Parts: sequence; C-alpha cells; structure tokens
Amino acid sequence: MKQVSILLTEGMLKPSSLFTAIEIFEKANEFYANSGKPDYYDVQIVGQDINQSLLNAHFTINTIKNISDIRKTDLILIPGFHDKDDYAIAGSSQAIAWMIDQYKEGAEIASLCTGTFLLAATGLLKGKECSTHWKAGDSFRKMFPDLKLRTDKIITDCKGLYTAGGAISCLNLVLYLVEKYNGREVALYCAKVLQIEIERNSQSPYIIFKGQKRHDDEEIRSVQEFIENNIEEKISVDSLADKCSMSRGTFIRRFKKATKNAPVEYIQRVRIEAAKRSLEASRKNIKEVMYAVGYTDMKAFRTTFKKITGLTPVEYKMKFSKN
Repeated sequence: MKQVSILLTEGMLKPSSLFTAIEIFEKANEFYANSGKPDYYDVQIVGQDINQSLLNAHFTINTIKNISDIRKTDLILIPGFHDKDDYAIAGSSQAIAWMIDQYKEGAEIASLCTGTFLLAATGLLKGKECSTHWKAGDSFRKMFPDLKLRTDKIITDCKGLYTAGGAISCLNLVLYLVEKYNGREVALYCAKVLQIEIERNSQSPYIIFKGQKRHDDEEIRSVQEFIENNIEEKISVDSLADKCSMSRGTFIRRFKKATKNAPVEYIQRVRIEAAKRSLEASRKNIKEVMYAVGYTDMKAFRTTFKKITGLTPVEYKMKFSKN
C-alpha cells in the first residue's frame, strides 16, 4: 500500500483542490475494490499543528498524524497556501526539514498550486523546472529568482518532484500520479467518475496578461502604456527606442530588465491578449480580430497566438466564446 501524506503546516490553506485530490486517490482505491483487490493508497493528513485554518472558510481541519511521528512515507502532497502568510514558508522550518529527509529516503513530493513555494523553500527544486499558478508567477520569481519557473505548464516531473499549476488544474497532477502508479485504466476511471478533463497539460489558454509593471522605470512604463493603447498600429523597436531617446541596444536591455520580456515579445503578448478578449466577447471573425490587433498576416497571427496560448484562434474561440 502506498502511503500518501498530505502536508499541513503553518499558514492559511487554500482548499480549492485539496479535497478533490483526496477523492481522486479514493476513487483509485474504489477501482481496486470493484475488482476485488485491496486498497492501493493509504491517505493521511499530516502536519505540525492539530488545527489548520482554511482560506475564506469558517472551519478548520485536523491533522491525523504529526510529522515527527512519521518515519517513512511514499508521497508527500503539498496543498496551496495563501500569499498573506508568505505561502506558509516562515513558520515551516520543521516541515521543510522533514520533507528534505523524506526525499533523501526515497519519498516523492508533489506540490499543488502555490504549494510550489514551500517545495522551493526546501532547495530541492534547484536546477529543475517547476510550475505554480500563473497569477503567483511574479511573486515566485521574486522569491526564487534562480529557479526555472514554467507557468505555461500544468505539470512538471523531475526526479520524483512534481509541481502543478493553479486551482483545479492541480487535479491533473493527481491524475498524472495515479496513471504513473496504477496505469491508464485506473486514471481514466477516476477522471470519468469525477468528470475531470484528463489531457490538459498547459496553463497557457488560461493566463491573463496584464503587463509587467511592477518596476520603477517610468520611461519603460510609459512605453508599455503606449503599446497597450496603440495595438492596431505598426510598432517597431526602433520607434519605441526613439520615443525614449535611447539607442536600440540600451532600450532593449532596459525594457527586458524591467518587464522580463524583450520589446517584441511584449508587443506580441499585448496584442494576443487583446485578441483573446475579442474572441471571447465579440462576434468578430478571426480575420477581423487579427486586423484589429495589428496583424496583417494570418499565418503569423495564428503562429504567434498558438505559441502564447497553446491553442489556435479557432480553438480558443470555440473553447471560450459565448457567441
């Protein structure tokens, strides 16, 4: 029987994915029970405290075991914690040390949503790709600038360390683990019973780009606003550099330092975000949307759109449009 330890620690827990994650493991056990076999998973809620507060809820949940009493587990699952409490890092030195020891002894660790912050605090993610909710991306990069964050991915898997994107997409990681441990048939059973879309592998279609403006470079911020207000115009890097009275090279370096995007990438992301909103809310066809956001070449528009969102414009419209 595989021991699954769901870790609670200091901090305000985000319950959105936790309980369904537990249910996925229970459904996997149900599959075995229907076949006359014993349970595969023993799921325990473990931690440092007896009571765990839940974000936006008027109740708490209790741990079953204290981590100090657990000598060996097979899988540690870290749920998401809220940014208001530093993602549970500050008060979790005991839990962090326990995870490091368990990993050295062969346990695997999976983080859900912002649980990646706590996993990152262990140092185990050094040199490995990881994911978290796209909205927490800027905070993660600020706290862990040396780690390889991939907010476009729903799941990362490297040497027994797993991370997931945010909210309900975390359930895809749990299904991924069930498929890894038990096979495709069991994972499909869980997905069908709980009505989860099993094949999702990217957060890209769900990311809302609002522009990286949390910096102190006023000249670059004014350029960002110019781009956002003139998406239908032909905008070149040279013309933007001229607006700032900078050389092309200096402008590109300052822009990338402030926004973490090269100017061309930023223009593309602003235009594609505008295209996404238009496809979601308007009755315009794909070509009309393309022209409205400054593209004249359908192939270039389609290629850039798919690169950023993971979907073609047609696929995106079909998935998100009400019209």
